[in-house]
Amino acid sequence: MKKHIVLIEDESGIRDNYRAAFERRGYRVSTYGDRPAAWQVLRQSLPDLAIIDVGLGEEAEGGFTLCQDLRSLSATLPIIFLTARDSDIDSVHGLRLGADDYVTKDMSLEHLLARITALLRRAEAWAEALQKPDDILTRGKLTLNVDRMTVAWQGQPVDLTVTEFWMLHALVQHPGHVRSREQLMEAASTVLDDNTVTSHIKRIRRKFSQLDDQFDGIQTAYGMGYRWNAREV
Repeated sequence: MKKHIVLIEDESGIRDNYRAAFERRGYRVSTYGDRPAAWQVLRQSLPDLAIIDVGLGEEAEGGFTLCQDLRSLSATLPIIFLTARDSDIDSVHGLRLGADDYVTKDMSLEHLLARITALLRRAEAWAEALQKPDDILTRGKLTLNVDRMTVAWQGQPVDLTVTEFWMLHALVQHPGHVRSREQLMEAASTVLDDNTVTSHIKRIRRKFSQLDDQFDGIQTAYGMGYRWNAREV
């Protein structure tokens, strides 16, 4: 069965071009030009992956609102922001709302398709994992349920996105060992630039720090990557 991609983009020319390109690659594609039209359908039935423009018609940040709404329905739906707005602030905001990736419209089609493929592959792996007995990983105050993709710190739940979960999982598997940004991308089955990886790590730290202001689990190995603090084991 063809994977179903939904594209929400207010410019009809861009929308049609991407639809044609995705359909040539074998995807089933649905497109919408504004947030209300998309939400009316998507709240009833979710696709395999959503690609959302930030600015949608008269709603300058309608894409952000739609992302929040979709994430409230599913913690695992792959979501990509595709926008002309090349802003670190917008990128960080989009990731904070639960998007898996944030790319600009000048990115090559091949690069975008590679990111789509990686996210869909990760979603399939997650669906398969649900059929297996729970795999629990404990590191001191930290508990990861790998199959249910839940995280707890000192018994308190930590709400991570799918990308954040797999990055954290890669770090805690071998405490004290440095994981490069490339290794973290591979662990999350996605293709990101270095700044986006850094943004994900900052968000993970922030979520733990909200529960424990003494949190020091994730350490930066400057010029190399990140490690899980072996003292937290």
